Amino acid sequence: NDPGGATNKGITQAVYNSWRKSRKQAIQSVKLISDAEVAAIYKQNYWDAVKGDSLATGLDLATFDYAVNSGVGRASKALQAAAGVAQDGIIGPQTIAAANKNPTATIANLCNARLAFLKGLKTWRFFGKGWSSRVASLKTISIVMASHASSGNGAGTKPA
Repeated sequence: NDPGGATNKGITQAVYNSWRKSRKQAIQSVKLISDAEVAAIYKQNYWDAVKGDSLATGLDLATFDYAVNSGVGRASKALQAAAGVAQDGIIGPQTIAAANKNPTATIANLCNARLAFLKGLKTWRFFGKGWSSRVASLKTISIVMASHASSGNGAGTKPA
């Protein structure tokens, strides 16, 4: 029932095919994707695309997970809406500053918008329970990470 087709660890067959082609490697089933390939695809196609290194701790996770599961463009615009800036889909200095100003509020807004988007999908009836649980859990974890990072106790801070 997944319109994205075959998927493994959030990576669709189409994304995997493109990744392997770009490296002049033979196409193979996404079921055979290695952990190293997953990590490299996550980093290049999603983390870097949403400027994960520039987002506050916790907000980086919420935005990254949204991008992997619903696309970079949608996640970028949702982040911008959650931060109260123009939604052009390009995460630049203005988006980063606004989003990082109050990361816990931005996380809550982002996760609430994500859940509303998911509820509007025709596949909600098949996947809604799992999606709802995932977003709720991610929201909690992300807010805890942001709170720990802002309290200065060192937990959840990014490596130098």
